[in-house]
Amino acid sequence: MAPHVVVEDAVRSPESVQRPVPGDGPLGPADTRPFRSILFPGGSRAIRPPKDADFIHDLNLDQVIDSVAAGRQEYRIRPFFTLPLHDVATVTYRQEIFRDLSGRAVAGVVELFEGEMRRVRSCLEAARSVHHELQRQWWFLEAGAVYCAAVPALWRDLGGATVRSRGLRLLRAYLSDYVASSAFTDLREDTDRVREGLSRVRYTVHIKGAHVTVDHCHGEADYGAEVLATFERFRQAERAPREANPSRAGEMSHVEARVLDLVAQLNPGAFGALARYGTEHRDFVDVVVGDFDREVQFYLAYLDHVAPLEEAGLALCYPLVGRSKAVEGRQVFDLALAGRLVAEGGTVVCNDFQLVGPERVVVVTGPNQGGKTTFARTVGQLFHLAALGCPVPGTCVRLALPDRVLTHFARKENLSDLRGQLEDDLIRVHQMLERASSESVLILNEIFTSTTLEDARLLGERVLRRIIALDCLAVYVTFVDELSDLSPSTVSMVSAVRPEDPTERTYRLERRRADGLAYAAALAQKYGLGYEALRARVAR
Repeated sequence: MAPHVVVEDAVRSPESVQRPVPGDGPLGPADTRPFRSILFPGGSRAIRPPKDADFIHDLNLDQVIDSVAAGRQEYRIRPFFTLPLHDVATVTYRQEIFRDLSGRAVAGVVELFEGEMRRVRSCLEAARSVHHELQRQWWFLEAGAVYCAAVPALWRDLGGATVRSRGLRLLRAYLSDYVASSAFTDLREDTDRVREGLSRVRYTVHIKGAHVTVDHCHGEADYGAEVLATFERFRQAERAPREANPSRAGEMSHVEARVLDLVAQLNPGAFGALARYGTEHRDFVDVVVGDFDREVQFYLAYLDHVAPLEEAGLALCYPLVGRSKAVEGRQVFDLALAGRLVAEGGTVVCNDFQLVGPERVVVVTGPNQGGKTTFARTVGQLFHLAALGCPVPGTCVRLALPDRVLTHFARKENLSDLRGQLEDDLIRVHQMLERASSESVLILNEIFTSTTLEDARLLGERVLRRIIALDCLAVYVTFVDELSDLSPSTVSMVSAVRPEDPTERTYRLERRRADGLAYAAALAQKYGLGYEALRARVAR
């Protein structure tokens, strides 16, 4: 089982313009609708992979998702990270929950509940895996007992914590009603009654040779107590009471099984109630509670993933998301690359970008291996993560909520389709532009590299004019410097090198006019191939 926010062109911190969230007082009028999902205010949805899923791989988001979901396979949370949201209200709904769970008090409450729900699932798995019917029934009863303790504890603990998000406040209200409902009270009373009945069972076992006789207890001495009393003086430390451990659940021996069968025959009332319990409460886990158990892992897993980055000094923020195409990112970085670099003790380089007024397309140029592709991936990741409602890399991020993110990154030639690189580029770019709308975000990385410079300039210009006509946001990485001055809608960003050594990349991008010739001249000067150096050499 297991806001829409209107933003001015002036840049402000997302913290200062976030839509207010409810406090700890009574639920407001907007918060009176029933709780259905911690991910979707209107209720859980069927998660289907997006039709345009290439961006997941192109932007290295698959690496991020793999890392986030690692160790949580039982919750099947990977699909949650591939389904972007298309309404600002739901994005804000999730951001509020992330804020609450970023605090250790609230996170601790939820994590404690998650631990108990893992015990519930372990008990149910044990009930499915063992063969003896009475043993299966007992593990099912244990699952019910853990569940009946975990749900009220979650409700009480959330009531004692400072919860500001609408999602968790609605959950708290739902749990209040659920715990008082007849469905839950009947379950809890039946659980207590059956466990109490079983706890009163007493029996004796007489062993004589190969014969074992099971009988009622008629006041015989409890030899177990006598043995414990005898060895009391050898006890070294007090041990915590033993709990049923589903991970150690195993099959009983044939002797144990037969003894249990005989005990059940002697106590038909207690064991009959155990059998009826499994039948009457077959699906005792509430659907909403079960969905919360799974869906809240979306938040916990992501926060666990980014915690080492924050500990390393990297900033994450809650992006301001709306419909305005005036976008900006400060000190942003590639989340997938940062995860690897921090683990290896490396340095993460952050960048800034901004589009204002008519600007729509960032044209990125500069030397190879200078961080152009990483920057393109960073921007694409920001839009996708923001559309999930997640905190994003950066100190201040303001984005438009896209209808889709479309990417074009170089692929190895596929010999089976007999298409050359240029033909493949043309077909894929055409398909991308056909699917794109004015609300889309396009990330194109070094296309038309297999043709001549003049052809690449001509084709690139046509693609960019189509993107500008669509009025969508885009990042276009190219080796053709002339494309950066194509229109007032294009902004030039250049991957920088160290002035004293143009062969050394800084991996930072600067907003300035593309100047590839200046870079070539610096290289020539460094290696003694400049005009004056060559002239002096010839003269000698």
